[in-house]
Amino acid sequence: MQQVVILGTGGTIAGTGVDPGRSWQYQAAQLTVAQLVQAVPALSASHLDVVQVAQIDSKDMSWAVWRSLGDALQQYLTRDDVAGVVITHGTDTLEETAYLLSHFVDARKPVVLTAAMRPATAHDADGPGNLRDAVRVVHEAARRRLGGVVAVLHGRIWAAEHVRKAHTAQLDAFDGGGHAPLALVDEGGQWTAAAPAWPTSAARAWSLLAKKPPRVEVVHSHADADGWLLDAALAYAGDHGPLDGLVLAGTGHGTLHQGLEAAVNRARAVGVTVWRSSRVARGGVMSRDSDSLRAAGDLTVAQARVALMLYLLESK
Repeated sequence: MQQVVILGTGGTIAGTGVDPGRSWQYQAAQLTVAQLVQAVPALSASHLDVVQVAQIDSKDMSWAVWRSLGDALQQYLTRDDVAGVVITHGTDTLEETAYLLSHFVDARKPVVLTAAMRPATAHDADGPGNLRDAVRVVHEAARRRLGGVVAVLHGRIWAAEHVRKAHTAQLDAFDGGGHAPLALVDEGGQWTAAAPAWPTSAARAWSLLAKKPPRVEVVHSHADADGWLLDAALAYAGDHGPLDGLVLAGTGHGTLHQGLEAAVNRARAVGVTVWRSSRVARGGVMSRDSDSLRAAGDLTVAQARVALMLYLLESK
């Protein structure tokens, strides 16, 4: 049987605390990915290879860690004895990593991200179940010849471009921004329902990750937004390197306060590429005939930032 490679990056799934009853008090990224696997008896008979790529709280995710993940994925996905890869991750930035990797992983083998809302020491730790499900999904996806990047969390399989954290504390913390899950995973590891379309992958060149990332920032529109923060960023960039891109987290359908628009125009005048997104949880922003700014579709603001970074890298 082909093996599943599990790449560990830390996160709450590897977190520990001193009081199992106070699961909100813990430190992320304390256990190794090997220790996580050992804590799941259902995986004892699985053919697994575990690799610690990083050991961080996912709030501290970086381009360097993404580059390391890319290097590991290139190494393992090309091996004939590997069915696919599981990545253990923190929940805070999972939607960014999943979206990024979906642009590099081709459709030949599955890559499954999983995470946890509770540390490993909590009475109601959800990491072991999520990890078990993720490994099972890799095997089943490989059997069905389905590749690409998905996330497996709380018994649901989400497409990488749709998954996003939607609650700060609940075990069932993720949704698809209005999109249904690709499938549901039952206690036996079977898929009890499946969407007709499995995600496809763009399969960009991995060499993009080796490049220096462009600086792309996010600015929110809100009551009394007057562009002060953006003007400060432009002034700082003048002495410390260029601001390459800007994602606007607009109100409603990506609209901007009139006080912010002038600063946005000043940014565009000095070569900053500006995309508009929305701070609203669902619905996204679509292009309109009167638009002067590119719309980010139904991506979250954080995913839109990743998309703009990739766009700028390919434009160089």
